[in-house]
Amino acid sequence: MRTRRVASREATNGVRSAATRARTWDNLGNNQVLYQLSYGGLLALNRSGVVQIWLSFFPGRGHRRVLKRGGRSAVMTETDAVLRAVRERVDPTAEERERLRTVADRLVERAEAAIDERSLDADVVRVGSTARGTWVRGDRDIDVFVRFPPSLARDELEEHGLAVGNAVLPNGHEEYAEHPYVKGEFEGYDVDLVPCYAVESARDIRSAVDRTPFHTDYLEARLDDDLAADVRLCKQFLKGIGAYGSDLKTEGFSGYLTELLVLEYGGFRALLEAAAGWHPPVELDPEDHGAASFDDPLVVVDPTDPERNVAAVVSAANVARLQHYARRFRDDPRESYFFASTRDPMDAAAVRAALADRETRALAVRFDDERLAGLVEDQRYPQLRRSLDGLVRGLEERGFEVVRAATWADETAVLFCELAVAELPAVERHRGPPVHVGEHAAGFYEKYADDDAVYGPYIDGDRYVVERERSVRSAAAFAESELTSVALGHAVERLVAANDYVVLADAEVAVLAAEFGTELAAYFDPRP
Repeated sequence: MRTRRVASREATNGVRSAATRARTWDNLGNNQVLYQLSYGGLLALNRSGVVQIWLSFFPGRGHRRVLKRGGRSAVMTETDAVLRAVRERVDPTAEERERLRTVADRLVERAEAAIDERSLDADVVRVGSTARGTWVRGDRDIDVFVRFPPSLARDELEEHGLAVGNAVLPNGHEEYAEHPYVKGEFEGYDVDLVPCYAVESARDIRSAVDRTPFHTDYLEARLDDDLAADVRLCKQFLKGIGAYGSDLKTEGFSGYLTELLVLEYGGFRALLEAAAGWHPPVELDPEDHGAASFDDPLVVVDPTDPERNVAAVVSAANVARLQHYARRFRDDPRESYFFASTRDPMDAAAVRAALADRETRALAVRFDDERLAGLVEDQRYPQLRRSLDGLVRGLEERGFEVVRAATWADETAVLFCELAVAELPAVERHRGPPVHVGEHAAGFYEKYADDDAVYGPYIDGDRYVVERERSVRSAAAFAESELTSVALGHAVERLVAANDYVVLADAEVAVLAAEFGTELAAYFDPRP
């Protein structure tokens, strides 16, 4: 059964108000605050001096730190201490905030000047995490949108948008999403300057980017400073566990999705507590206005567009990854969950040793052609995953048992398979039709009756069976001669048709360590 969490707006607002009151001690009038965690308060004094305690979602286990002020004590759990330490690392400093504000203001002024110089009917808005105050320390991205009237033709929008973008970022370059935009550097910040249509609502969009300003408006009206701080914690947590990023390589949680989840549950801790108990598929509809059905493990209906699932790109594996680490953090809160450790890359000798230790066989198909390596990741990885699925199915249909498979791309691209069975006998069993099906059975029997290259036909149960010579006996031979027979991504398919690839088998795959040593280290140590 689908898990649907759709609260009334009144109830939702009430929960969020309570959560905000519990975190914001400074708004308790003349109450004396004993200790204020940077994440949020747990304990305070009311006007009469009575201690009041708010229960945290994750009480933590083991050690509790007792802090004394003025003869009174405040309790800080392990979870509180961890979150406080993380916030000290991820919250932007006052200097960073001021620097960002100054640079962003100059960018907007430059864009407005470029619009005025060209007498264009357009305005400028900032969007994204730096506009909403949910950016993590060290992030240096500024997104500026130039909005044009919906009556403007698409080619004119692209022309004027690029003209403004190149004027603001003269050393930038053009990139293409649904339509072209300018990307460049300005005073140490990475800037995207994107043209879009100033539509009345997100339901009226003419391109995907048109809804982005509505996202900013929606969140700015609802995210207070405490929730923004929780968003930063959540983003860093997702980064630490490897589930942050909506690109098609990662298939993880976008910044906008992270903000919506924190807002919907009323905080970071509440989100983790809920995620720990999710039973996918999970459906959330913040505005209770969904107008479409979705077949995804996580559904978050866009508050600005009832027909869009903000979580559509999130893979089932990344939903499970969030659940796994939510439980781990609840049971054993650690700062390390927020900051991914870099794996030491494997060298060729280590790859050979790992295969020998596992007593498995390896197969890799490697593509060097620029037509594949030159694709952007959002084009490359879907094609590689489709091709990997086709290769695995092709191997298993022919009797080669695959233990696990992966695909990686950098300067080259690789389909990697580890096999339990990589070689097969010279003969294979070929079952014919049941004897009682008449002409069809007779045709099968006559086809093989005088064939000296087969064993049989003979009757096994109610069927004719022959044992014939196997066309390919090794996984490597299959990849070299029959790869065109499996479903592949179209760019990969062209390379395979042109025989423009290399097959590596067993110890030969160790050469991949020079380019994919980190990926191979993660493969042979597959922790969540």
